Amino acid sequence: MNNESLKLTLVIPAYNESRHLKLCLDAVKAQLVPADEVIVVDNNSTDKTATIAKKYKFVKVIHEKNQGIYQARNRGFNSAKYNIIARIDADTILPIDWVKRIKEFYSIKSNKNIAWTSAGFFYNIRFPKTNGWIQSQITFRFNRFLLGHYVLWGSTMAITQKQWREVEDLTCKRTDIHEDLDLAIHLHKLGYKIFYDSGISVAVFMRRVLTDRDKLWKYLQLWPQTLKVHRLKTGVLGWIGALILYIFWPFVVINDKIGKLSESKLFQYLKSINNRYPY
Repeated sequence: MNNESLKLTLVIPAYNESRHLKLCLDAVKAQLVPADEVIVVDNNSTDKTATIAKKYKFVKVIHEKNQGIYQARNRGFNSAKYNIIARIDADTILPIDWVKRIKEFYSIKSNKNIAWTSAGFFYNIRFPKTNGWIQSQITFRFNRFLLGHYVLWGSTMAITQKQWREVEDLTCKRTDIHEDLDLAIHLHKLGYKIFYDSGISVAVFMRRVLTDRDKLWKYLQLWPQTLKVHRLKTGVLGWIGALILYIFWPFVVINDKIGKLSESKLFQYLKSINNRYPY
């Protein structure tokens, strides 16, 4: 792909995300280099998710009736017009140069057969640099040890249209696994490399930790289940990792009240972490 045709579609799957979506889209709007197309996939939300998204003139809202993250993702990816398909979650807050970074990456001809992902941290947890480092060790380093390659993280990733067309029919159509991990495994099987950009971090809201512990354990089980589905011999280590996270992770987070910060304090918090955030 040449620089003249280097355009990017950003896909944001969303289900009942009215609490987070405004911050997410404000950060998308503030990008130094704008996305050429922004799609919010409303996956049967019962709150004001679609209403909030429609307030942004640059956002195209589409609806996916089949419930599930991979269904919403697929609908968004298949609706994308441009040759780079980027994806974030509805609670992701982007640094202002995120789109610019991806376009620069794919402007290099040798990168057209590589999928891209980046680092992140949880903005409602104390010590963002520390929790970001821990997150990177688990999501990227440990999974690389288990799989032999980096994974794609749904909160911050990009692939090309060509990659998606080749891998779509191969991806597992099930809701009891991590769809982003599954996507990465299938891309790797096709011979595509995955590049982990540790030099740029998105901010993400940590969920399921101090509240809804049952949901936390159910969520953590998706990790070893994905490995099991792909018949990986290292899958048992995924169960061990999930158990360790379930037992110890709550001890490194702050009280749930931090998740209810006023917007002004949240902006100050993000600004103090990294001046590349648009607040």
